[in-house]
Amino acid sequence: MKMVFSVSIILSLGKLMKDTLRYLAGIAGPSGYGSKSTAEQVTQCSSFSSTSQLTAIITGATSGIGAETARVLAKRGVRIVMPARDMKKAAQVKEAIQRESPEAEIIVCEIDLSSLASVQSFCNHFLALRLPLNILINNAGVFSKNLEFSEDKVELTFATNYLGHYFLTETLLEKMIETATKTGIEGRIINISSVVHGWVKKDGLNFGQMLNPNNYNGTRAYAQSKLANILHAKEVSRQLQGRNARVTINAVHPGIVKTAIIRAHKGFITDSLFFMASKLLKTTSQGASTTCYVALSSQTEGKSGKFYADCNETNCSSLANDELEAQKLWTRTRNLINKQLSKLST
Repeated sequence: MKMVFSVSIILSLGKLMKDTLRYLAGIAGPSGYGSKSTAEQVTQCSSFSSTSQLTAIITGATSGIGAETARVLAKRGVRIVMPARDMKKAAQVKEAIQRESPEAEIIVCEIDLSSLASVQSFCNHFLALRLPLNILINNAGVFSKNLEFSEDKVELTFATNYLGHYFLTETLLEKMIETATKTGIEGRIINISSVVHGWVKKDGLNFGQMLNPNNYNGTRAYAQSKLANILHAKEVSRQLQGRNARVTINAVHPGIVKTAIIRAHKGFITDSLFFMASKLLKTTSQGASTTCYVALSSQTEGKSGKFYADCNETNCSSLANDELEAQKLWTRTRNLINKQLSKLST
C-alpha cells in the first residue's frame, strides 16, 4: 500500500514538474499556443470572416487584462461595450484604444457589478440600444482583504465577482441567443476564473457562508467566487445545450499577472515571492491571450462548459466538475436574485 502511494506521489510530482517546465518554456499546446502567446498573436486568424459584425461586452475593461482584451478585440474590428464603475478611467481607455484604432467603436456605460439594481439598469440601457450581442466577457474582479458588504448586503467579493456577473449573463442571455439565431454566428460567453478555485473543498461551498461569512478570509472568499464562476459556466452550458442554442459559455484562467488584484496583497512576503517567482508571471498581453483566444478562435467553436488556461483546454477541480453542485448553486442564486429584485420593486 505504501509503495502504491509513493508511486502515485512520484507520478504527480513528475507531471507537475513537466507542466511547470512547459509553462516556463512557453511550449505550445494542442491549440498551437502556450503561456507566452500574446492576445494579438492568438487573434491574428479569427474564426469570423468579419469581426466588424461582432459586438462584445467586457466588464472590468478599465485596467489590466480587461483593458488589453478590449484593445485587441477593438483592433480586430469588434464593437466594444465597456460597462464601468469609474467613468473617467473608462473614457481614458476608450481614448487610448481609438488613438491606436481610429475606426474602433467603443461604447461606455455605467455599472456597479456589486449592485443588482445597477446591473439591471445597465442591461436596460444596453437593450435599448438595439445592438446585437455576440460576446460577453465577465472579466471584472475584486479582492477584499477585509469583510465588506454590497448595497444588497452580500459579501463584496462574492457580489462583484460572481453574483453581478450571474445576473448580467441571465439578463442578456436571450439577446445573445436571438443574435446567434439571426446572424448564424455563434455567441460566446467567457467567465474569468482562476486556478485558485481548486483551493476550495466541498465544505467551503456553503452558499449562506459565502453571502455572509462568520469567519472572513479574503483569499478564501476570492477562491470561492472563482469556483462559483466555473460552476456557473458548467450549469449555463448544460441549459444552453438543452435548448440547442448556438451560444457557448466557458471559464478561463488568465495566468498570474501583476494586476491590481495581486497588488492588493501588499507586504514584504508578497513582494519577495513575486521577486522569486518573476519568471512565472505573465505580461498583461499574455494574460489576456486565453480570453481573446476563446472569444475569437475557430478551434473553440462548439466548445462549451470547458476550462481553459494558456489558450488550451485543461482540467478544473473535481468540485468544479460537480454537476449537482453547479445546479444547486445556480438555483440558489436565482432564488436570491428574485428575492432581492422583489425588494427593489416594492
